[in-house]
Amino acid sequence: MRIAVTASGSTLDAAPSPVFGRCPIFLFVDTDTMQVEAVNNNAGASSGGAGIQAAQFVADRGAQAIVSGSFGPNAYNTLSAAGVEMYTLAGRTVREVVENFKAGRLNRVTAPSRGR
Repeated sequence: MRIAVTASGSTLDAAPSPVFGRCPIFLFVDTDTMQVEAVNNNAGASSGGAGIQAAQFVADRGAQAIVSGSFGPNAYNTLSAAGVEMYTLAGRTVREVVENFKAGRLNRVTAPSRGR
């Protein structure tokens, strides 16, 4: 399965980022092989609509699930419409987050986080 994790660095040992739309990097991880693709989040620098742009980017890159600290209403709706499952972070590194995902220890997001 291909998942994305919001991250502050480009390796599995990076700290996860608690924000979605303005996270620095998305790490796309194949949960079977643990192969990683690090991609800068260009939506994070936009003046508005970062959540929608980031959500569309994650969906377009083929992620079946995304793990982050929170999802605003626009990002949540965009990801839901694209069929991308959302989960909350649990772990000090992206590697721990992925292992927790694989073990079924992450909470699935069923509603958007409160907007700012």
